[in-house]
Amino acid sequence: MRVISAGAASPKSLFILHSFLSYRVIYRLDGFRNITVSLYAGIISLLLLLGYLIFRYIANRSFYKRLEQPLPGESLTGESSAESSHTPLAEALHQLLRTQFRQYTTDLHNYKHKIEGHLQFINQWAHQMKTPISVIHLILQDDDDPRFAAIGDELDRLKKGLDLVLYTARLDTFEHDFYVENLPLERIVRGVTSEQKRLFIRRRIYPSIRMESGLTVATDEKWLSFVLTQLLTNAVRYTLEEQGRLYFDGYAREGKVVLEIRDEGIGIPPSDLPRVFDPYFTGENGRRFRESTGMGLFLVKQICDKLGHAFEIESKVDEGTTVRLIFEGTGSHNSH
Repeated sequence: MRVISAGAASPKSLFILHSFLSYRVIYRLDGFRNITVSLYAGIISLLLLLGYLIFRYIANRSFYKRLEQPLPGESLTGESSAESSHTPLAEALHQLLRTQFRQYTTDLHNYKHKIEGHLQFINQWAHQMKTPISVIHLILQDDDDPRFAAIGDELDRLKKGLDLVLYTARLDTFEHDFYVENLPLERIVRGVTSEQKRLFIRRRIYPSIRMESGLTVATDEKWLSFVLTQLLTNAVRYTLEEQGRLYFDGYAREGKVVLEIRDEGIGIPPSDLPRVFDPYFTGENGRRFRESTGMGLFLVKQICDKLGHAFEIESKVDEGTTVRLIFEGTGSHNSH
């Protein structure tokens, strides 16, 4: 814009100079005495001003309209409509916007590339860490030493932490990593509880599974298993009394299938309940139990939303928490 101003006088400057000179010439020709002539000169200056304003409006009309209703996709990339103004101001501003937009898209592409590379690294790292964990588990199974049992418990916690990292990284690319099919709900629940049997034994909490026969759900088994694992882990973690129970109830309701998970834990304070789905929110219970990351229920809610499953939660302090997964598009299956 500075180059244009230095190279040529602006129309506004030329108009002011022309108006001033014409006013002085008329007065000099009249001898600076007649008031009528001064009024005449003023009217001429006013007409020149109006003419200039009309010309400027016509010349910049499309430019002003584009400023009122900007089209980021077109205006900034230079692909705007043919009625764009060709005045120096409009062209200079348009060139500036195009330059800034190109810089913005370049930076955005670079950041996106870095994030994708970071997520790919996290996925590879999590998978690589699972292999030595599985090997250590196999080694520990051949010895009854109580110390090895404690190591096995810590390995289970480490594996859950890696799964949390892995699924968090995959959440943004969820649409590329899921497969929906009709599955028996009881089979999924029993599979998850079987995988977590060490956790139940260690905490002396027993799962109680009660399912209506023939319940199937349209879902992705891998993602739903992760959701159930998170809910199960939370329920066991916040159940302080031994010999407690964790209830899994499956039933049909109004043409939908409901999976209800109820624990006998410490419950969630009413003030924390509306915020349990916020990322990294641990609340009052999280300050008492240092293992809490504040990401479990956040991921559960995000995954359920993406799978199309409704999610409900109820809780009373010192009485326990109940969560419900509500599945759409369900049917029945024949047990063998």
